[in-house]
Amino acid sequence: METTETFRGLESRASGRVYETANPAELPDETGHVEATYDYDAIDPETLLDAGDGDGVDAAEPPAAGHWRYDALLPFPASTGLSGSEGSTPLVPTERLADELGVANVYVKDEGRNPTGTVLDRGLSVAMTAVAAVADDRDVEPLACASPGNAGQSMAAYAGRAGLRSYAFVPSRCAFSNKAMTNVHGGDMRVVGGRYPDAAAAVDDQLETDYTDLNEFATPYRHEGIKTVAFELVADLGGAPDAVVVPTGTGEVLAGVYKGFAELARIGAIEAVPRLVAAQASGCAPIAAAIDRGLDEPEPWSTPDTICGELEVPDPAGGREAVEAVVESGGTATTADDEDVLASAVAVAQNEVIEMGAAGGAAPAGAWELAEEGYFDGEETVVLLNTDAGLKTPDVLRSHLMGQGI
Repeated sequence: METTETFRGLESRASGRVYETANPAELPDETGHVEATYDYDAIDPETLLDAGDGDGVDAAEPPAAGHWRYDALLPFPASTGLSGSEGSTPLVPTERLADELGVANVYVKDEGRNPTGTVLDRGLSVAMTAVAAVADDRDVEPLACASPGNAGQSMAAYAGRAGLRSYAFVPSRCAFSNKAMTNVHGGDMRVVGGRYPDAAAAVDDQLETDYTDLNEFATPYRHEGIKTVAFELVADLGGAPDAVVVPTGTGEVLAGVYKGFAELARIGAIEAVPRLVAAQASGCAPIAAAIDRGLDEPEPWSTPDTICGELEVPDPAGGREAVEAVVESGGTATTADDEDVLASAVAVAQNEVIEMGAAGGAAPAGAWELAEEGYFDGEETVVLLNTDAGLKTPDVLRSHLMGQGI
């Protein structure tokens, strides 16, 4: 398995021990969550953030595309990366939102422009690169993950690129677009009655064989790929924003964005990590509740109920990491009712062109809640992370309008 020169290994969050391998299958079972770690002293911040901006294209060795141009802080070199040109997503200025929130600047980081329309493509690209690298040496099939929908579709896309068999386990409430496109990409999809926890439980129940687990935090590489959102924000803005509002379900996106900013601060590219805001639906807000109560990690949400399927994760695998991201960044958490989340996604589409999915609407909804509470002082640059494309959940957004008599 070829790794970058700066990659040191996988570090256990529990013990701090660094294992000199990029293959999670080589770690002891009791290791728990691990993080990729690097020789940070060897990384020049200007070179990192200017990566891929050379003049012209060398046909023999074209520059790395998308987020792989930041491979100095990724485990695997761009030359081996399994990619659909994810990353390099637009950062869209929204003057109307800035006026409404009463801040200096608001930008939408539109992750709906990724290959399968979700920020999760960044992480699955890196995770599947790791799997594909060892596929010739050991049996990695089948690949499997439980998902509200987006991760299953993304996994199927990258597994198809690698020529590997994958199984996505999704709840019956999963969006039709995810179900359809998982099959279109060649993935096997198992629809499980109930909600996300039922889908997660079905993986071991239905797969009567060993499998490669691509669930969030079962692999260390999903949130590792997502951290490149932070790199792009700093590169595009010429520095860190003041606050980033992140729709939050499993916790992997928030944890990944935080790690990206933390690494940039460590190598001296930015002075400090910006405030991170976990935006959740009020019908399923275990991370927000933990932050509000001062807990180190969330308690399972007993009665999850939100139409925003990607946010309906009652016992998030990355809950502790998400809470840590908010606390360490000096940020906060906010919740909004489904009607406000959907109304926010619709408002952005109608006024700013950008098509947000139902989950993405949690970012502007959360920002509006914070503005009403006086959270902003008026001078900030705020980024709203649109985690998925509007075409992921057009029926949900349209139903909201119909409920308004439109």
